[in-house]
This record gives sequence, C-alpha cells and structure tokens, in this order.
Amino acid sequence: MIYLWIKALHVIVVIFWMAGLFMMPRFFVYHQETNSGSVEDKAWVEREARLLRIIMNPSMIAVWVLGMTLALQSNAFTQGWMLVKLLLVFGLSGYHGWMVGYARKLSTGERAFAGKTLRVLNEIPSFATILIVILVIVKPF
Repeated sequence: MIYLWIKALHVIVVIFWMAGLFMMPRFFVYHQETNSGSVEDKAWVEREARLLRIIMNPSMIAVWVLGMTLALQSNAFTQGWMLVKLLLVFGLSGYHGWMVGYARKLSTGERAFAGKTLRVLNEIPSFATILIVILVIVKPF
C-alpha cells in the first residue's frame, strides 16, 4: 500500500515540477522585454526567484527522492526503459539548472538569448514528457 502512496506523490510532484519547467522560460521571455534596473525588471527577478524557491526546487528534489524510492522498491534499474527514463530526468534536471543560472544572469541585467530562442527552449520539457510517459506506460524494452 505504501508503494501506491509514494507513486501518487511522485506523480503529483512531477506535475508541479513540469509546470515550473514550462513557466520559467515564458517568464524569461517577458523579463527580457523589460529595461534592466526598472521596477518591472525587479518584479520579474522576484517572480522567477519565487517560482524556483517555492515550486521548482522543492518539486525537483521530491521527484528525485520519490522516484529513486520507487525504482529501488520495484527493482526497476534492471529494466531498459527505466534507464532511458533516468537519462531523460537527468536531462530535465540539467535544464532546470540552466534556468537557475539564466535567472541569475537576467537579475544582473544580462540578456544572452533572444525571445525566439527561449520560446524554442521552452519545448524541451514537452519532448521529454512525451518520451517519459511512453516509457513508463508502454515499457517498450
């Protein structure tokens, strides 16, 4: 019974984390359109910091803790689909880390990417989600 509760919590925090992974690049697009040092710029810095602090960072940590717990309990590390899923989650974690770094750059006035580039980068979680869901549900290998 505890396995099912852990699984349910894992799915819940995955949804929270993914929401943040989708929201942050959109925040970046709007943030970049402001003048550095303006009141609006400072408001975006605070919004981004709150999204990371309140939703994204705790959710990512919970995803990893609960996911590893599930994998260990079910001996999933012997299954090929799980190893590919793990690689994708590592990739999403790296993407998360990149967003933390880019939020810091924006907070100092640096705008390294065009809005179009950020819109394209916003699709990374979509593709990862599609692949992860297929791997978990279909278990193709």
